[in-house]
Amino acid sequence: MEKTLPIICSDEWLRPAEGEINYRYHRYLQRLNDIEHNVGSLFDYANAHLYYGFHYDSYAKGWWFRDWLPAAWEVYLFGDFNDWERFQYPLQRDQWGSWSVFISDEQTGGRLAHGSLVKMHVRGADGQYLDRIPAYIRRAVQDEVTKDFVGQVWHPAEKFDWSDDHFDLASIESLLIYEAHVGMAQEKEGVGTYKEFEEVVLPRVKKLGYNAIQLMAVAEHPYYGSFGYHVSSFFAPSSRFGTPEELKSLIKTAHSMGIAVIMDVVHSHYVKNTCEGINRLDGTDDLYSPIIGEHPHWGSKLFNYGKQEVQHFLLSNVKYWLDEFHFDGYRFDGVSSMIYHHHGYSDFTSREAFFNDTVNRDAILYLTLANKLVKEVKPSAVTIAEDVSGMPGMAVSIADGGIGFDYRLAMAVPDFWIKYLKDVPDEEWNIWEMWNILSNRLPNVKTIAYCESHDQALVGDKTIAFRLMDKEMYFAMERDSKNLAIDRGIALHKMIRLLTITLGGDAYLNFMGNEFGHPEWIDFPREGNHWSYKHAQRQWSLAEADYLRYIDLDRFDAAMVHLTRNYHVLKSGYGYNLLNDNDNKVMVFEQAGLVYVFNWHGEASIPDYRMPVPMAGKYKIILNTDDAKFGGFGRVDKDSEFFSFTETSPEGHQYHFIKIYCVSRSAIVLQYCD
Repeated sequence: MEKTLPIICSDEWLRPAEGEINYRYHRYLQRLNDIEHNVGSLFDYANAHLYYGFHYDSYAKGWWFRDWLPAAWEVYLFGDFNDWERFQYPLQRDQWGSWSVFISDEQTGGRLAHGSLVKMHVRGADGQYLDRIPAYIRRAVQDEVTKDFVGQVWHPAEKFDWSDDHFDLASIESLLIYEAHVGMAQEKEGVGTYKEFEEVVLPRVKKLGYNAIQLMAVAEHPYYGSFGYHVSSFFAPSSRFGTPEELKSLIKTAHSMGIAVIMDVVHSHYVKNTCEGINRLDGTDDLYSPIIGEHPHWGSKLFNYGKQEVQHFLLSNVKYWLDEFHFDGYRFDGVSSMIYHHHGYSDFTSREAFFNDTVNRDAILYLTLANKLVKEVKPSAVTIAEDVSGMPGMAVSIADGGIGFDYRLAMAVPDFWIKYLKDVPDEEWNIWEMWNILSNRLPNVKTIAYCESHDQALVGDKTIAFRLMDKEMYFAMERDSKNLAIDRGIALHKMIRLLTITLGGDAYLNFMGNEFGHPEWIDFPREGNHWSYKHAQRQWSLAEADYLRYIDLDRFDAAMVHLTRNYHVLKSGYGYNLLNDNDNKVMVFEQAGLVYVFNWHGEASIPDYRMPVPMAGKYKIILNTDDAKFGGFGRVDKDSEFFSFTETSPEGHQYHFIKIYCVSRSAIVLQYCD
């Protein structure tokens, strides 16, 4: 009799779906066995980038170039090395549809070299001749005049020196992630660079206490306004921000600071452009896509995860970034879109939604293989799933029958805060609902909590700060300004973050600038704003100006993050509820040996508020959102000490209490002092 998978044993709710879960697991084992039988290992299988693309043969003194174009009729390589003569260097096709050519240094007089600009000239299955960028190109650059992209041979004479990069993500206890976009991380109205990010932003991240950055828009994308989510060249870091070596330097410097670097990888779709990307590269619609291969909502092309050559391409891409650039893991974008044929646009209130014919089994197989590969290449690396559906097993180990992600994003948490801030008056905020939303996660599924990410910072949405304070931020953030909306906004901004980081999960994420309530949304250069970079930036100077109140939020975020690290809050599991007083909007709970007290009431500050504590003794304040240095009113003496008293129930049980001044719209963190 077949042994029941641990994922089923640990969750009886999944018992009716055991057959489908077993099928997925055995399908993975079969595919892995096929790979190992034919190649030797998954690790060796994921080496397409070491075969395709440009590779210099130092023995034969020349370049091999290869690409996979099974339906093409003719393929040529050309570029500035041969004065853009399209038909001089034809490629030869093998029986599997791979095309190749060897071009010696003697043939070109050494002109084909590092930095050469190149393209393929392809006569596709449709009979058309088109100039194309190779699928495995490692750098693509944009012509400043024509704005066209072209491939570039990238093979520096000196390899980047990683010899003193000894960082290991295993040294980080709990992830505190600073989500960032290199191009928009600068104060100037323009595109930021890898070097500027290394010099300006990394020290800021370090000072705030975050121990990981999550980089968006790494892989090349033709339209800047896609935020990096319409990828064209999957093996090329975006040239807008600098060279591949400058990206490596950024990562190496981050590692020297004890900061991990996670890549926001996009394997959920790819750009439709035929001039820059892989769409119709051999003249067919289904080279990398299924026959019906367009994403109905994103204006992009889908991947056919069941096609072995597509698995080969994507798995090699997974290995490439870890190996070549020393990334410490991935946040997989659009996982819900990948694993359902309806792309996540459905209702997920029943078990059947996860185990029916709308599920893309091929995508689940691919993601399971990808997670397996990540651990083989870099055992300490992490993978994060952006899955709104809550697919069972997403962040359960492969050995236990899951898909193998280390973390899933708690996407319901920002949705909850948006709903409250948009639709629920302060006096109707429900303490129990807050508690339940932030605690509603499976104990064996590691979750990344966040109040807001880049999604809320884009035009068309609003950050928490902007929802709270709106236009008042433009004229009432000076320290001597008196404004009730600003006072409320600053108070709730801190409380929402503190509650989320403390109760919401096993890791925490913040989008750059949101920690200090950045007042501007992100709007890309586009025709509608006259191609302006005015809103594609971060105004760090606001968080450094003593006369503005942004600095108060910045200081609080740093204090909150450092407290979370110092007291190991994120690894402490679920909070223990001591009191939820919905009438007074007061929440009291214990987490990591600390006592947290939140008063969400808009007006009621309660003297001598009697509240339970876990043990008898003295308590002192170690963090107070109402502290004047964090933009509060300083209504509670930071040096206050609270001594417990004991009461005995009729049943003889002893309970311990303290009395505090429980001030409105504030939170304090208390530490037990023996």
